[in-house]
Amino acid sequence: MPPDSFVPRPKQAEVLAYTGGKMGVSAVPGSGKTETLSRLAAQLIAGGGLDGHQEVLVVTLVNSAVDNFYRRVSNLVKTRGLLPHAGYRVRTLHGLSHDIVRERPALVGLSDKFEIVDERSADEILSDAAAAWLRSHPYALEHFLDPALEASKLDWVRRDPLLGQVKEIALAFTRMAKDRQLTPEKLRGQLDELINPFPLAEMGWAIYTDYQRALAYRGAVDFDDLIRLALLAVQSDEKLLARLRDRWPFILEDEAQDSSRLQEQILRLLTGPDGNWVRVGDPNQAIYETFTTASPDYLRDFLEQEGVARRELPNSGRSTESIICLANYLVTWSRAEHPVRAVRDALSPPPILPVPAGDTQPNPPDDPASIYLMGNKFTPDGEVRAVVESLARWLPEHPDSTVAVLTPRNQRGFDVVDALRQRGLEVVDSLLRSSTSTRKAAGALANVLHHLADPTASQRLARVFQVWRRVDKEDTEAWQYVMTLSKLLASCRQVEEFVWPRAGQDWLDTIELSDEDLELLTLFRGFAQRWQSAIVLPIDQLLLTLGQDLFSEASDLAITHKLAVTLRQTSEQHPQWRLPELAGELAVIARNERRFLGFSEEDSGFDPRAHAGKVVVATMHKAKGLEWDRVYLMSVNSYDFPSGQPYDQYIAEKWFIRDELNLGAEALAQLDAVLDDEVVYRQGDATAQARLDYVRERLRLLYVGITRAKSELVVTWNSGRSAASRPEAVQALPFVALQTHWELGGCRQDEPLVASQPPSTRSV
Repeated sequence: MPPDSFVPRPKQAEVLAYTGGKMGVSAVPGSGKTETLSRLAAQLIAGGGLDGHQEVLVVTLVNSAVDNFYRRVSNLVKTRGLLPHAGYRVRTLHGLSHDIVRERPALVGLSDKFEIVDERSADEILSDAAAAWLRSHPYALEHFLDPALEASKLDWVRRDPLLGQVKEIALAFTRMAKDRQLTPEKLRGQLDELINPFPLAEMGWAIYTDYQRALAYRGAVDFDDLIRLALLAVQSDEKLLARLRDRWPFILEDEAQDSSRLQEQILRLLTGPDGNWVRVGDPNQAIYETFTTASPDYLRDFLEQEGVARRELPNSGRSTESIICLANYLVTWSRAEHPVRAVRDALSPPPILPVPAGDTQPNPPDDPASIYLMGNKFTPDGEVRAVVESLARWLPEHPDSTVAVLTPRNQRGFDVVDALRQRGLEVVDSLLRSSTSTRKAAGALANVLHHLADPTASQRLARVFQVWRRVDKEDTEAWQYVMTLSKLLASCRQVEEFVWPRAGQDWLDTIELSDEDLELLTLFRGFAQRWQSAIVLPIDQLLLTLGQDLFSEASDLAITHKLAVTLRQTSEQHPQWRLPELAGELAVIARNERRFLGFSEEDSGFDPRAHAGKVVVATMHKAKGLEWDRVYLMSVNSYDFPSGQPYDQYIAEKWFIRDELNLGAEALAQLDAVLDDEVVYRQGDATAQARLDYVRERLRLLYVGITRAKSELVVTWNSGRSAASRPEAVQALPFVALQTHWELGGCRQDEPLVASQPPSTRSV
């Protein structure tokens, strides 16, 4: 929206009236919280209350949001006649932690050149540690296995599924230990004080210890370490804390419902007792508890604290009134009628309200006939076929509309993608896949810069040749040919005799080559000459020159532009840096160590409008923050959305583990008992609590899925894959409640009941 067209709603105006102190804002889906928070940041910057060295600090959850905030705040600041990149800093928690630790690495026991391993490397290290432990303790978990397992299956379980279970437990245990600021040494001391050992905690400690030892060997930390060490730094150095408080007199926190204990502690310390802290979020959209140490309780508690000004953003222009009504009824039903009273706190007010009359972003025209709550029982394959056929009918009539199929898990999404492609429909599946495009682009450019910084090294020249021909990796035979020529280039003792040959001194004349070899290497030499000639350009222009030669995809060129801007800023901050240092900075980005500084996996964010007329397939988790004209929610059954009923199954409870135990939850409960003498560990209690927590999260996930739809919503379910260890799934209980409410006209008071056939059997 153009900045001058924004007219704040009354509730947004209340938030924008903030001048200082602590404020909590509860914001419903589609309420414009990002726009409001961005404008608040711009107001604070333009208000004249900041000194030259001070910044408004914006902390958000994911890297794509970093880009979004930077862009919005920059544009808003420019309209006020101020410098677009001054007076504010936008960071994820990892980015903020990196900034803090980099102030004084030695304070937390790190060298100035410490490295940060990305998630992929961390996962590989943890996998190795888990596998090593299981090899050394092959029968340590034997008493947790289902005694009814057949001998043939038991051997297979020990070899394969059990390793996956051990790794899951170790990951959860390691994250929780770091969240509690426990080093392996400190944890060992507390384990040694126990009279009766806890086997799962002992296993968790052993793998955690090996994992940290492997990181230390690399001189590295992982992302969880960064947060832990940042908190340790501000707790250990009062002068550092005072300096950071002075630098960031205002802290604006987005997506605060996903705050973790450490995030809460770091931001509370940076704010101080009399500081300025704005927390914006929606507890109803807290959907990451299963995967992280986050909890919506931190935001809820903050909103209730004395001295905190409470505001609400209840108006949403995203969806039709019928879709809003469904989302609100899910909240009402779960709070008043959910059969498990313990989970009735999963969702909370305020309800979503349509925007006021005359709003510049009105709700879409309401059409109750565009909501389909399909009660039909599908097999998994049958559900996919039904959705694909529905899309095949709908897409030709809506070429300019956006549509998404949202699934609870990645694998279900891949099934849908395959079926759509077989049907000849255009699919966008980038939200299902963990994109590495930033790293690949940065890596390619970094390799060329390293060559330009050291142009006489034949190994670097050979690597650049591989980068130049990387498209051939898709063809095994072609890539073998590339590697053969690359090895030939690596054998060139005088690189200048290849790149800049003088008469009678061309290295290519000294070796035996086919016509094809000679043609390809001569072509490559032309590019190498062009790149070496371009080193006189400023770093951003040099990078753009390389990008034009290396990339053809628009997304890669956009990433190159972003990297060019980043390196230009870096060179301005470090005027003494030359090509080797700048190439090293790109290499760091290529290793994903700058992921938390604004380089998201989606790189430039994801804009559904850019994919109109195509089917976007994503998980419901990945869809958070996005919206489409038409949305399909699949697999809303008792397995993917359990409700605490006797027939429900839970993904964390493995079929080969006895008594339906959730060993991950049991391990964390043992860790709690180790740390707190007043906590009594009883086997099974943690599993029961984990079920309740999961039911709460899945209610919120369904709420998030519904509120992604602007005009049309289709909800389906399937009976699950047949398996002896798992009973057939049924329609999820909240889905039944929504369908019953809808069929009775609860969201359509002005509409007659459907006389001929209920929504569950209408054609979609």
